[in-house]
Amino acid sequence: MSQLTPNTIPIRTFEDHKGHITVVAVFPDKRRMISTGSDDKTLRLWDLETGVVLKKMEGHSREVWALAISRDGKMIVSGDRNGQVIAWHGETGESITQPIKAHFNVVKSVDFCPDGTVLATAGGSYDCGTVKFWSTKTWQMQGDPIEWGTFVECVRYSPSGELLAIATTVDDHIHIYNPDTKERVAYLAGHEAWWTPDGTRLLVGNRNDILEWDTSTWQQVGSPWKGHTNEIKAIAIHPTGTLVASASNDEHVRIWRLLDQRTVAIFQHSYAKCVTFSMDGKHILSGGLLDRKILEWTIIAITTACDACLTGDLSIAEELLTQDIHTNADDFTSYANRSFVMARKHDLDHALEDAITSINIRPSLIGFISKGIALCGKGHVREARVAFDVASMFTNQDSEINQFLLLIKAIALFNADQHEEAMLLIQDLAAACPNVDPLPRRVVEIYLHVQLGIKALDDARHDEAIDHFTVAVNSTAFSSKYIHLIYEDLVMLFGWDLESLLLTTHQKRCQAFLSAGKPDEALEAHKYMMDAIDETVKASCLDWSNGEFYVLCTANGDSALATNDYDKAIHLYSAIINLNSASDVVFANRSKAKLGKMLWTEALLDAQKLIELDSLSYLGHNLKHAALHGAQRYDEAIETFQTMLSILDNVPDVQTRKLRQQYLRPSEVERAVRRVIDAQLDNAPLRVLDTTTGLLCDRETQIDTFKMSMLYKELVSSTITHADLHIEHIEEVVKRYLQYAMLSHRWEGREPLLQDIQGKCVYDSELDSIGGITKLRSFCRTARDAGYNWAWSDTCCIDKSNNVEVQESVNSMFVWYHHSALTIVYLSDVPPSSKSGGLTKSAWNTRGWTFQEFIAPKVILFYQNNWTLYRNDHTPNHKDSVEIMQEIKDATGIGRPAVAAFRPSMNSAREKLHWASTRITTRQEDIAYSLFGIFGVRLPVDYGEKQDKALGRLLQEIVARSGDITGLDWVGRSSEFNSCLPASITSYEAPPCQLPPLPEDEIQSSVSSLRIMGVADFASNLYTRLQNTSAPRFAAQRLHLPCIAFNVTEVRRRVGNPTPETHFAYGVKADGLHDLLITTGETLVQFWPARPTEQNFLLVRPWDRSLLELPDFPEFPEPSDHGDDTESEEDYETPPSSPSDDWSGGSPVKQGMSDLESRALRLLVRLGQPFSAFLLAQQRSGEYKRIATDYDIIGQVQDVVSVADSMDIRTIEIL
Repeated sequence: MSQLTPNTIPIRTFEDHKGHITVVAVFPDKRRMISTGSDDKTLRLWDLETGVVLKKMEGHSREVWALAISRDGKMIVSGDRNGQVIAWHGETGESITQPIKAHFNVVKSVDFCPDGTVLATAGGSYDCGTVKFWSTKTWQMQGDPIEWGTFVECVRYSPSGELLAIATTVDDHIHIYNPDTKERVAYLAGHEAWWTPDGTRLLVGNRNDILEWDTSTWQQVGSPWKGHTNEIKAIAIHPTGTLVASASNDEHVRIWRLLDQRTVAIFQHSYAKCVTFSMDGKHILSGGLLDRKILEWTIIAITTACDACLTGDLSIAEELLTQDIHTNADDFTSYANRSFVMARKHDLDHALEDAITSINIRPSLIGFISKGIALCGKGHVREARVAFDVASMFTNQDSEINQFLLLIKAIALFNADQHEEAMLLIQDLAAACPNVDPLPRRVVEIYLHVQLGIKALDDARHDEAIDHFTVAVNSTAFSSKYIHLIYEDLVMLFGWDLESLLLTTHQKRCQAFLSAGKPDEALEAHKYMMDAIDETVKASCLDWSNGEFYVLCTANGDSALATNDYDKAIHLYSAIINLNSASDVVFANRSKAKLGKMLWTEALLDAQKLIELDSLSYLGHNLKHAALHGAQRYDEAIETFQTMLSILDNVPDVQTRKLRQQYLRPSEVERAVRRVIDAQLDNAPLRVLDTTTGLLCDRETQIDTFKMSMLYKELVSSTITHADLHIEHIEEVVKRYLQYAMLSHRWEGREPLLQDIQGKCVYDSELDSIGGITKLRSFCRTARDAGYNWAWSDTCCIDKSNNVEVQESVNSMFVWYHHSALTIVYLSDVPPSSKSGGLTKSAWNTRGWTFQEFIAPKVILFYQNNWTLYRNDHTPNHKDSVEIMQEIKDATGIGRPAVAAFRPSMNSAREKLHWASTRITTRQEDIAYSLFGIFGVRLPVDYGEKQDKALGRLLQEIVARSGDITGLDWVGRSSEFNSCLPASITSYEAPPCQLPPLPEDEIQSSVSSLRIMGVADFASNLYTRLQNTSAPRFAAQRLHLPCIAFNVTEVRRRVGNPTPETHFAYGVKADGLHDLLITTGETLVQFWPARPTEQNFLLVRPWDRSLLELPDFPEFPEPSDHGDDTESEEDYETPPSSPSDDWSGGSPVKQGMSDLESRALRLLVRLGQPFSAFLLAQQRSGEYKRIATDYDIIGQVQDVVSVADSMDIRTIEIL
């Protein structure tokens, strides 16, 4: 080994510089190298893998002689012969400062302190040698310089930064300073200095030799290292601290072993000026003055097996040990060492084989240790214990060796999953070896705790893992940052990574807390780690925090957010942000979590931060909108959303632009809302009272008020976030806001009119003098207290001077009441003291308009005259109150089932007219107008036309539109409008004519008799004739009535009958009918066969098509002048009855009746039953008029079979 041959063939050459190579340095990322070429005034950034120049860095005006890289690789500083320094970005190579004039003349050396916050620069000859200190943040000089009267060659910080080595060349000495106090602590011979990684040694170039100094005593260690024949220009130390490289003017680069100071390799490089190791320690790089090249050399061949084990190069270690075995087959130590290597490679069979071979050559401590380790690896724990016990025989009773053996045994057993035994063995060591240093035992114990913690963490036993890691971080066993150098044997035997163990433990502890769902403890553990770790590893710790810990926190935060655990999510995201490593995603997710917690202001701040990071962030604006929306700042929210839509419309990314399809523009929503408002107001009054302000409002004012409300803005702001309009929700919100209460009451003297309150607040005292204002105010307050914004009263909400508005109001009032959210009935004549029956006796039941005001609304509440609920009945809807509805029935005859089944239509007209027959109105026409909504018709309103014409127009419309002639069933005085119609609604006060129906068994019996008589053909012909008759109709106040007519043959006045003085009783005979007696106020022409008359009289039976018993056809909604104002049949509980049921009194239609003959015979039977008849008198013009009677005329044929053939079936025109 003493006659080493210089290696002249490098494995690679880097060429690009035009001048001398003065400095070479390698980056911590192991991928790049930087070098200086003094004469070409540049630096080169190289890719170590490809050998390509990544960047030529220019900016210096003179030769570049100094270069340093910060320990985290983020910054480069170079110095030139002109006394200037430049800082460069470590990743891009771009300059981050202009040239800084640091020294009067040449900058010979630069170096960063360990944390990179301070740069030391060494100046050359003309300014007498100076070392200055610079802040790397401000690039201002920091503190006083250190000055000499001689040239400064180099400046080097110790690994801890606590000391600074300064080499001066004129006197060839190394000065050791405290950089903080500027006090010199040592003075050594030499001109070049380099610290070992653990800081325990300083290697100094002293002319041709290397001197080794102990930094704890500043005493020289051993003799000078001899070998170079000319001055040493540079020194470098292997990353593990085991090898040293030196470059000299003797054209050689030497590799030394620090352990024994021996040269292990020589490389030939002419005038090598600089040298450095690669970060992985497998190569060295040297730069030459004359050839202007950087040469790369491999040092794998000179690595010892021990070094290879320490660096993890197990294959190299195996090869080296195999070479030793081949050289000496009896080298039992090499066999044992190779057994250790094979065990680490998990080649346990060969490991055991080597161990046994070692023992066979010579039994020894190392041999039996290797056997015990191999047996444990194979799971042969019992045999392994025996091997370790035998090994104890070779310790020579040395306590330290015995402790070391027991520690190895504990580790091997631990690796064989004998965890409890291993931990107990370590704990027993304190008693077994009381007089030895306990630190090794504590180191092993803590290491095993960490391994147990990692296993528990992998098995999701998080609390157990936390306990193990906590024991480790609280221990002082790893207080030395050079623990991996002190316990190299453990590293070599088991591959332990003691160097980073403490940091790993801290990090795993943080992870365990997070995995256990304890974010607070995880963050506290992270803070504790950052406070406890050494400055030299803080950079890598920050990298972990910003990498793996960031990912863990983010993943846990995302998981918490997904499960709506917002507090936990916020805490975790906040931790990431506090690490200053938050991305826009973290701010976005924390904003989402805060939105989930309804922390609107805080969520808004995060959203704004996201927008600050990226002003075109669609998500940022989306979250900002959500936060503003939640904070009820709707105008700002909508404006923000508009901005977001603009971003989406213009974003170049197609996928992102597709997100635009998920949203609506505010204008689209506003148009949709307006359509719903218009539809809602179509069924609402033309104007209403605002129950809050007390002001009268028309529809546009209502709409404007709604648009100014928070409810409207919330609706727009929430709807724009959807792809469709969600019309149902819009309708719900609009309906809720625009819902109104209606007042039903009796007018009493003076009431407030529209002109009285227009533009005034009904609550103002200036209106106190207006009659009825108290009632109006109380109504508005009651509606407001019930939660309604709007209220309507017929006193002031109709402009009665506007005929068009009056007509619209009259025709729409039923619909308005029906669509009201609540109708409030005010009973002015019912005091609070009234008992049951007060409602029954109230005059409210007698008024014409209150009929529809009660029947139309869905919800109704009755109030006493002090505005308290009637009978203190708090049922939400008094229509559901059995007691109150019974009182209504007692007063009006309208039962609860009829109310529930009611729908506006022309069916069952007679029953509805009967309900209205006892009611009165101030204006006589109103008795008819108040029924428009009941029958679902729209007709002109013409005050002054009188009741009989108004009622006549209504009844004419009913017959003309529906064919329902039940309204012709009345007694009393005829209307001038048409004689078939009554002059007054009171004509319907008598119940409808109800003739007893013929029992079904009698019908069947009669049908059988008729079959025997052989009249089936006759009956069928009659059935067909009646089936082909037209429906009744009105035209120009003339009724065209289909009927069966019987010619009257005799009309004679009867004397002595008890009749009023103005009425007469007449006996009437007609062909085929039994004789009749009628009473009428009209004077009739008397005649009989012996005394004929030219005027023709008829007794007619109005034709009822239900007697045909035709099968039912599907029912369709009746036509209505209200259009969409009336609700569909589904809104009512039961379908309406047939219009003919009440009139005919016959049996219901038989669904299964399909036999024409049977139906014809049944018709014949029923035609023989009593029927309600009209007496008609022919006029000169040929038409007929109905003779009004005081009682119903009930006719009956004498013999249906004999009479039927002569039945006169026709349509008669009645005036």
